Amino acid sequence: MNQSESGNPSLSTARIGQRNRYGFLLFLSVSLVLAWTVLRVALTLQSSGESHAPWGDTVLAFARGWYLDLFVSLIYCLPLATWFLLIGNPTFAKTWHRLLLMAGVFVFWSVEVFLLAAEYFFFEEFHSRFNTVAVDYLLYPHEVFINIWDTYPVPAVLLLCGLLGAGWTVFAAVRYRGMWTRTVSFPKRLFAWLGLLAAIALMSPSVSLKGPRISEERLLNEIANNGVLSFTAAAWTHHLDYAAFYRTMPREEAYQRLRKLLQEPGAQFVEDGASILRHIAGDTQRPKLNVVIILEESLGSEFWGSLGRKEPTLTPEMDKLAAEEGMLFTQIYACGNRTVRGLEGVLSSFPPLPGDSIVKRDLSDNVETIARVLKRDGYNTLFLYGGRGVFDGMRPYAVKNGWDKFVEQKHFEKPIFTTIWGVSDEELMARSITEFRALNQSGKPFLGTILSVSNHKPFTYPPGRIPEDPKERKRENAVKYSDYALGQFFKAARQEAFWTNTIFAVIADHGARVYGSQRIPIASYEIPVLITGPAVVKQPSRVGTLGSSLDVSPTLLGLIGRPYDSLFFGRDLLKSPSEPGRALLNHNRDIGLYTDERMAILGLRNVVEDYLGDPRATEPKHIAEPGPKELEIEKDCVSIYQIADELYTGRKYRLDPR
Repeated sequence: MNQSESGNPSLSTARIGQRNRYGFLLFLSVSLVLAWTVLRVALTLQSSGESHAPWGDTVLAFARGWYLDLFVSLIYCLPLATWFLLIGNPTFAKTWHRLLLMAGVFVFWSVEVFLLAAEYFFFEEFHSRFNTVAVDYLLYPHEVFINIWDTYPVPAVLLLCGLLGAGWTVFAAVRYRGMWTRTVSFPKRLFAWLGLLAAIALMSPSVSLKGPRISEERLLNEIANNGVLSFTAAAWTHHLDYAAFYRTMPREEAYQRLRKLLQEPGAQFVEDGASILRHIAGDTQRPKLNVVIILEESLGSEFWGSLGRKEPTLTPEMDKLAAEEGMLFTQIYACGNRTVRGLEGVLSSFPPLPGDSIVKRDLSDNVETIARVLKRDGYNTLFLYGGRGVFDGMRPYAVKNGWDKFVEQKHFEKPIFTTIWGVSDEELMARSITEFRALNQSGKPFLGTILSVSNHKPFTYPPGRIPEDPKERKRENAVKYSDYALGQFFKAARQEAFWTNTIFAVIADHGARVYGSQRIPIASYEIPVLITGPAVVKQPSRVGTLGSSLDVSPTLLGLIGRPYDSLFFGRDLLKSPSEPGRALLNHNRDIGLYTDERMAILGLRNVVEDYLGDPRATEPKHIAEPGPKELEIEKDCVSIYQIADELYTGRKYRLDPR
């Protein structure tokens, strides 16, 4: 190196690989791989009771994980290597540059440690690496970060992250204290930069955003993945081209299959060929019963004694209602593990396409909903939500698709109790009674839709309502409080004039948490559907027909018994109880169809997998060689999602003009 390059004849030269800037870069890469390995070990221990994969698969998961970690660590090092290439030796040795670089390293490691902790707790909640939920959370920092502040000891966590970040920075500064004065010529810097770029390029073809597939167990595949890659994949597939990533079939065949699936007693197709528009028969002389749909946050079947909870029930009010005057559906599955999935399934009877729910997509300003159906029959419509309507696009979805009025958190003056997610369930229910009373007095039938928020982290609620202390911040306590609020609602509703001519439906938007090692962990998707009201439930009953969120609206409309036109993908569960039924499900980027104890799953890059088993009795097993029945279910699954995507992207999932 010449003196003009170094600017300081006293600077010593060094070969790449010694304790110079590139040794520092190597140490950074190795440290990242070690940090992600520690996280992978922690995730393995966290899920040890749920994974049943052989040790060989676990070893493969770690081996594949190390490869992915190395790839991501090299990408992380590329910006710093680029800086090392561009910065000259004299500037590299200056005090201001030393301070700036080490300050940047301190911030980087503090943030990285925080992300490691965040991913650990995210995995605890969703049994998944960072996915579309994590992407969505970044879009709503108000709810999410304040919720984190209320749920976790954030100051202590941040302090620990800072201390660990400082620890790595100090150790590296001492270990590589001589790198500042060790010169590296520009050709060597260029060689190092090109070498790093070449390594990334060579590894890229073997790294897929689909995530590793080393086991039949979903959990182990998640553990093998890298959180940075999974987050990138989730962000990239937010709005994806369905036909480019998922299996399809000829359009004519897809419509033929779907029309066959949608056939049911009293339904007649209005058009031939490429259409699913049906006229649902009914009696125009039947009374226009009011409909109240109560969507309960995370109130999965696992909490209900009436649905088989072995521990003491957490829903005594709903169990009593089901036993005395309810129609309880005992084999219903949510479409996904997000509220927006529950909304699109229950209210639009629409399949859970991969990527975002249609509640959040940009082509949802005119889609079919139960509100649109009932408005065409002369109903008033109202949506009540305890939180902010901007969250997940709930208010735009509602007001553009049939709901006349949207009541949200800002419309509650001086609420008695709130969390970051909104007002308490009991106040939401009390406001609902007031609104329904006014609607009933107008002389027109009404649809009321309620979406609760209390059964959500940080699991707090007003004191004195249930024996459990809200300061404990336990999910089980929040469930009991939500059940209490529902009990108060029905107690008040019985005193109202609209009680005798209203159909009430209580449905969970999704289960409380994701568990299970399957690619789509269907067992954790089981939810209650409880219908009551003296106008339609003359005596308590239990309905064991298999169904999903999509079937709620068609079933409620069937109970009303009036004719209507439909594009819904769901069916009336009370019309064909002898048929096997079906459930449509989504998990991350996988979509599936469950029917007759078999599940077909469609994944990215045209992947199709089949599983066998009743999730309520056993863990469904992967079918390596599907038979004729499984292949038919695969084709049915393809037809449903393919046509759903076509109707949505073509703005054809609607009957009303714009």
